[in-house]
Amino acid sequence: MSNVNIKPLADRVLVAPANADEKTKSGIIIPDTAKEKPQKGTVVAVGPGKKDEPMTLKVGDNVLYGKYGGTEVAVDGTDYMIMRESDIYAVV
Repeated sequence: MSNVNIKPLADRVLVAPANADEKTKSGIIIPDTAKEKPQKGTVVAVGPGKKDEPMTLKVGDNVLYGKYGGTEVAVDGTDYMIMRESDIYAVV
């Protein structure tokens, strides 16, 4: 896991999205224009939580999130998603 100089605030988490699939299960190569945004990733940084709601996620958790959830950010040439903990559906 890379060391990121971003500290999310409140109940937000920074997620490194998983790579989009390059091929289908049958071996067909997917062009860049047809690739879907990944809906899973790894938590890279976690905020402190709200006063009455502690964070349940921790760095290193593999998570599933909504297709249009969060905001894309680029830090030092690496793409991340920043979102509220409530936008994450599950830990896998």
